[in-house]
Amino acid sequence: MFLLFLLFAFVILIISKLSKSYTDTIPFKVEKVKIPQEYVILDDSVTMNITLKTHGFRWLKYYFTQPKVTVDFSKDVQKNDQAFVYNKTKAYLNNTQFDKEVQILNISPDKIAFRYGVNLVKKVPVKIKAEVNYALGFNTSDEIRVEPDSVVVVGPDVLVSKIKYLETEAKQINEVRTHLNQPLKLKFPENTSEVQYSVSQVNLKANVEKFTEGTLKIPVKVINTPKNSVVNYFPKAVSVSYFVSLNDFERITKKDFEVVCDFEKMHDDQNFLMPELVKAPELAKHSKISQQRIEFIITK
Repeated sequence: MFLLFLLFAFVILIISKLSKSYTDTIPFKVEKVKIPQEYVILDDSVTMNITLKTHGFRWLKYYFTQPKVTVDFSKDVQKNDQAFVYNKTKAYLNNTQFDKEVQILNISPDKIAFRYGVNLVKKVPVKIKAEVNYALGFNTSDEIRVEPDSVVVVGPDVLVSKIKYLETEAKQINEVRTHLNQPLKLKFPENTSEVQYSVSQVNLKANVEKFTEGTLKIPVKVINTPKNSVVNYFPKAVSVSYFVSLNDFERITKKDFEVVCDFEKMHDDQNFLMPELVKAPELAKHSKISQQRIEFIITK
């Protein structure tokens, strides 16, 4: 019985306390609504300290959840050259944001300037930072690509104009032997929370096929020889090795390659020619000449 009466007394005390009026100052979060699409507000975390007088029951909701004041940019603000200005009276707030049982005693600050920027829409390319290593005997038959290969960036012109490209995360992909379709996250610049991006990740793609090595004997062509001279050189043809997919192996012929020795690129103390591979098919990978020097004799 004693505990029961003690509980009743405690409940009556709480009700008595909450029924009284109290005055306190608490921070209100400013919620921005109906912002014109062509503008972006640069002040993200604005608060308003409001001194209220109301009974204890009303105070409970302010203490348990963060209170907020809604600023309607279609009617509550005035625009100047640098900011949207919110300058409303206590009476206006009292009539629009609070009920009759809450009295506003003070607002701080009494005026809020929301700096704004003009939105800029820009498309920037994506740069691949991932490293792809293929399994032995495998390679890509075309270039590695990302989809999408560009990102639409929307935000204040002072921030968006500085973004020239976006990089993917740095990642190493090993032992690739099948078609590549790897999601990669994008790295966004720091301090650009006001900027919006059309995607947050891209897909790294490549067609991977079985490759084999091929070798062809390619004739050597000598150019820019001395006037009124006959140049005899050896060997007349060199071996060119390359990698190609099994599907395209039969499509590679000698006509797809060209090896040239240029007399004008020879040093004064040099007594041999350096063969250069000046033409190779796109289907062939890692094409190279096996012989690095061509002997020659000049006869007149």
